[in-house]
Amino acid sequence: MEQNTQHTALLVMDMQAGIVSMLPDAGPIIANAAKAIAHARKNKIPVIYVVVGFRQGAPEVSMNNKSFSSIKERFSGVDMNEFMKVHPDLAPQDGEVTVTKRRVSAFAGSDLEVVLRAFNIQHIVLTGFSTSGVVLTTTREAADKDYRLSILSDCCADGDEEVHRVLTTKIFPRQAEVLTVEEWSK
Repeated sequence: MEQNTQHTALLVMDMQAGIVSMLPDAGPIIANAAKAIAHARKNKIPVIYVVVGFRQGAPEVSMNNKSFSSIKERFSGVDMNEFMKVHPDLAPQDGEVTVTKRRVSAFAGSDLEVVLRAFNIQHIVLTGFSTSGVVLTTTREAADKDYRLSILSDCCADGDEEVHRVLTTKIFPRQAEVLTVEEWSK
């Protein structure tokens, strides 16, 4: 990959086909994320994909984890390789990095921080589903790790529109610049 003089990376988080399909209308978030990816590629900004996944049978999931333990049994019959595939409209190109995480935050159980250091990244631009899940937890952890943050509000979605609105208008601005993909692309 060419030199990234902006020290910026775009994170495309939990945009797996099976996860995005849980949204009643995934069309807008997929279209907007595709625009963000195209902008990043055009401007030589690394696109890093973050997917959630487990070994077959999800041995990494503790029964103490309220979020994941409720779905552990459902994962027992799932082909994890298929589950971890990014939505085809957003799929990584050759040479783009995909990081597998084991929890909600993009950093938890992954080598994301090692990858960011290797690319000399100081500013991360976040996209993903869900706003109250991966985007919120990654924002909090990245801020604590002293990354500059931007969140593309129309490249994030949540099962609860009110939660998405509160996070993007009241909570995230405390730690990140919140903008649309069009504003970021200018």
